Amino acid sequence: MEIKRSGSQPSGKGPAEYFTGSVRIDPLCSPPEPARVVMALVTFEPGARTAWHTHPLGQTLIVTAGAGRVQREGGSIEEIHQGDVVWFPPGEKHWHGAAATTAMSHIAIQEKLNGSPVDWMEQVTDEQYSK
Repeated sequence: MEIKRSGSQPSGKGPAEYFTGSVRIDPLCSPPEPARVVMALVTFEPGARTAWHTHPLGQTLIVTAGAGRVQREGGSIEEIHQGDVVWFPPGEKHWHGAAATTAMSHIAIQEKLNGSPVDWMEQVTDEQYSK
């Protein structure tokens, strides 16, 4: 058994190559192999968002606070709120982030395949975000 105490892992800033705006990432869990799960609490300030990306084994988001936006390639932007749970199937190109005027936090849960839980792509433009 292993207990990760609150505050025992440092917060990190979402790297500019993968995020637009102010994003804080608080790691929650990344157990050793053969486990593949990776979990983090991600907080987006208003207007902040991820770049387009996919997950080889899918991703679940559990919105814990605020209001946000999610979009899959070819789909419309969907508003998400505290208590909502979002599932992106494996390989589905998507992005997620805060609403324009409200911060949003979610727990992101995904699994690693060949050591990686995500494949990053191009940034979401302001025009794409504002649709």
